[in-house]
Amino acid sequence: MKFLRELLKTIIWGGLLLTVFPILVWLLFRVVYSERIVSADDAHDEYPVAIVFGAGLHWDGSPTPVLRDRVKAAVELYNQGKVQKLLLSGDNSYIEYNEPGAMQDYAIELGVPIEDIVLDYAGRRTYDTCYRAKSIFKVEKALLVTQKFHLPRALFLCDQLGISSQGVNADLREYSQYSLRYWNIREIFATISAVWDVWIQRPVPVLGDELPIF
Repeated sequence: MKFLRELLKTIIWGGLLLTVFPILVWLLFRVVYSERIVSADDAHDEYPVAIVFGAGLHWDGSPTPVLRDRVKAAVELYNQGKVQKLLLSGDNSYIEYNEPGAMQDYAIELGVPIEDIVLDYAGRRTYDTCYRAKSIFKVEKALLVTQKFHLPRALFLCDQLGISSQGVNADLREYSQYSLRYWNIREIFATISAVWDVWIQRPVPVLGDELPIF
């Protein structure tokens, strides 16, 4: 009976640790990186590239509102002369799903010339996007354009993978409370995954020939 009681206590404490630890890491990231998250207007002009992260497409292949906001915020940086190129990174793992292509179409619609747009077709995860930005596109400094809930993880990954960066908040509209709750809960576990990737596993994403942006 004593053994069973001790086993149950161990299971309960282990469960609490597994629940609380990811939340504490996520909160720590939010605090540590908060000062490096700015609006497009306040972004520094020392970063030549804006990295825009994929965020899903509608069934017809058009960008979701979240993705449109990311592209729109990056275009604002371009129009202000704060970046020279847009690196649009997303998933194109099968022919019917082309995030970078949809992002490019929207950026061109907003007035960015195609010669200043670079597409990364293998940005399936934030880790992959940051890794490939450094290894394939030879990015040394960049503005990271995504929503505020996602920026601490993106900044952490770029830091660890050798890209000097500043985060630009792409929250350009009011998102539903349900969506915000879902994104933040998902981000808790994604943050732990990011730590595992860069400090322990160090996986190598899909690579290819080097394509320096400059």
